Amino acid sequence: MRDGFVKVAAGTPKIRVADCRYNAEQIFTLMRQADQQGVKVLALPELCLTGYTCGDLFLQSALLRGAQEGLQTILDATRNLDMLAAVGLPVRGKYDNKLYNCAAVIQKGEILGLVPKTCLPNYGEFYEQRWFTPGQPGMCVEAELCGESYAIGQTLFRCETVPNLVVGVEICEDLWAAEPPSTSLALEGATVILNLSASNELVGKAAYRRSLVSGQSGRLVCGYVYADAGEGESTTDLVFAGHNMIAENGAILAERRFAGGLTVSEIDVDRLRYERQRMNTFPACSARPFHTCESSFALNPGKTQLTRSVSPTPFVPRDETDRADRCNEILYIAALGLKKRLEHTNARTAVVGLSGGLDSTLAVLITAVAMQMLGRPSTDILAVTMPCFGTTDRTKSNAVLLAERLGCTLRTIDIGRAVKQHFTDIGQSMEDHSVTFENGQARERTQVLMDIANQTGGLVIGTGDLSELALGWCTYNGDHMSNYAVNAGIPKTLVRHLVSFISDDKEAEDPKLSTVLADILDTPVSPELLPAIEGKIAQKTEDLVGPYELHDFYLYYAVRWGFSPRKVLRLAEQAMGKRYDRATLLKWLRNFYRRFFSQQFKRSCLSDGPKVGSVALSPRGDWRMPSDAVAALWLEELEGLE
Repeated sequence: MRDGFVKVAAGTPKIRVADCRYNAEQIFTLMRQADQQGVKVLALPELCLTGYTCGDLFLQSALLRGAQEGLQTILDATRNLDMLAAVGLPVRGKYDNKLYNCAAVIQKGEILGLVPKTCLPNYGEFYEQRWFTPGQPGMCVEAELCGESYAIGQTLFRCETVPNLVVGVEICEDLWAAEPPSTSLALEGATVILNLSASNELVGKAAYRRSLVSGQSGRLVCGYVYADAGEGESTTDLVFAGHNMIAENGAILAERRFAGGLTVSEIDVDRLRYERQRMNTFPACSARPFHTCESSFALNPGKTQLTRSVSPTPFVPRDETDRADRCNEILYIAALGLKKRLEHTNARTAVVGLSGGLDSTLAVLITAVAMQMLGRPSTDILAVTMPCFGTTDRTKSNAVLLAERLGCTLRTIDIGRAVKQHFTDIGQSMEDHSVTFENGQARERTQVLMDIANQTGGLVIGTGDLSELALGWCTYNGDHMSNYAVNAGIPKTLVRHLVSFISDDKEAEDPKLSTVLADILDTPVSPELLPAIEGKIAQKTEDLVGPYELHDFYLYYAVRWGFSPRKVLRLAEQAMGKRYDRATLLKWLRNFYRRFFSQQFKRSCLSDGPKVGSVALSPRGDWRMPSDAVAALWLEELEGLE
């Protein structure tokens, strides 16, 4: 449970209708299996001790007695399990003699609370109101169970050893209601909701059920564990398939159907706490009184073995269809932003510095889409190549070919002589390949672009991407500056996929364009500011600052989720440990934090640019950080991980 990861499970035991002794054995066997897998919180199906489909047998004392005996069997058999579990059974009120569809929340052989179902269906194939009484907000009915008296009522279960783990329970139809109990539970602090369910299968119902579970976990910024009835229920009229799901903040982490057994994953309660802390739309407290009982429990601390998937490319969807949709969406968002800016300023041209690299390629492709939206010719795009000391024939040729295929107005301006004159003026030796040598070229290029924009009544389109801004890998008042930065919200890993997506998309329509894009994708990332060696690129960015796939991973978890360096490293090892050893991951993570803090001054005065995702570094709304912030705390934590 270190770093906030709590291993949870939804379990579907194979049962027999009304055979409580058999069902109890199946349940505690499944609980033991869950314990062997390190599960700390387990949800089991609605009325699983008796079976959901008992019908009028629910009114029989023999069945109610059997359910109590079955629960006692489970308590006795699981006294040594370090696990919180919710088991479904019918419970009769001690004094009102009403029957309640309950979840018994148990741990280490003790009952911590009894939670009633609030919304009882009485339509179609469901007639629960024939047997059960609905729970009410604030109710506290007494029941005698397993020789002790307990209150039936809505309860929060707070973990003393994992501060951000607070468990709430609702039952099946409660989730379908207009105002589910889980809403109030989350407002009162519940971070994990367990749903004990018996939802039958119909064509199309699984997708609807999935949308409810993922949607509720997203609205409430919580973990949601949905345990469904399965094999063994009566098939007189209905079929149950054990559709179990585990969701976190809108995403399905694990799912099984037609299988039974355990569905296991890990919910990150620290991540949920961070998101609730960050969102001012998640209220500080409930807007109305909500009376709950509270029960505390403790779990033995330890490191949770992660089984949940951690993508090595958090900005890039794994699924090919999802990836294509994402690429299309980003291209249009960025192009719409530029379209508006061109319209508003009455710009006659869009000036793009074209280097033959990935970033400038994406910028000119987005600009071409914006011009199409405006109904303007591609010739209104001024593509300017500015070769200098480090420019190779390959990148220069690709820049020219790309401009020609897009129909841009191409200008080639060799800035070598101007830079040499500048170096002479300031006393900079041509043999001194220091940062002055590099930045002098970058600033000259920006000056050329700005002046051409003035000449033509245009705007300079920025090419720098989100990853470069995070690392400060740009020249202040050089490529750092533009009139509108279309790539500013797009990380490098996604830049590559966007260009690849366009290359594949254009292959049939314009094979020559596709070919040049493919070669640009194959070219090492470089600012080309140092003299080429035998005609080849001498300066490779990722050799200097580290692999962009690592920095994008670090950026996502450090900025979007506010994770500590230790947790970021742990996730990186989970996602990419087979390709990078721990020492390499630590080296570049240290470099990420060092550069991220020291280079904030460049982000504090960024050009305007469209936001396309949940991670952005604009100082106007997304990331507000003082330029003098010290990275000592973060770097010290990394030192302790050596």
